[in-house]
Amino acid sequence: MQSICVFCGASAGHNPVYRDAAANLGKLIAEQGLELVWGGGHVGLMGIVADAAIVAGGHVYGVIPRFMVARELAYPADPAGHTQIVLVDDMHTRKAAMAARADAFVALPGGFGTLDEFFEILTWAQLGLHDKPIGLLNVNGFFDPLTTMVEHMRNEGFVKPQHSALITQADTAETLLAALTASSKARSPMRNA
Repeated sequence: MQSICVFCGASAGHNPVYRDAAANLGKLIAEQGLELVWGGGHVGLMGIVADAAIVAGGHVYGVIPRFMVARELAYPADPAGHTQIVLVDDMHTRKAAMAARADAFVALPGGFGTLDEFFEILTWAQLGLHDKPIGLLNVNGFFDPLTTMVEHMRNEGFVKPQHSALITQADTAETLLAALTASSKARSPMRNA
């Protein structure tokens, strides 16, 4: 595993615990010598996770649609070369580029966009389009309602047990990164997302 894609909010949320978790995750990704792949934004948890990775000496790879650059949401250029920002035409291309670059995926708290990215990458795994580990950083129980819904879908026969098992969940970045690393080592080297 050489890179981790982080899906997270363009907002930081109301509770400072989300900011702290994003900063800790970015720092740990860099300290473990992994590249951070993210949506290329400088606002909310997106900016916090990238800032923390750069401060810890890591490399960040952002993918952002041009319309978001026009709205001044893009992460600023980094003279030290720790940041690489790729401009794309639309959100679909953005998600595909992030998926292709990453070896694993983590969702931090966020809104509709975060859930869209998370469920698309989860669906691609369900369909066999990639075999990369997928995790939820369940900060402050943020994803408890979501995991309850996934369990409900499984119990009602809409999600197979092996597909709900594609989600790795932890409440600390340390635990989640360790689980994703172990999962990555146990999986086949399929790289066609």
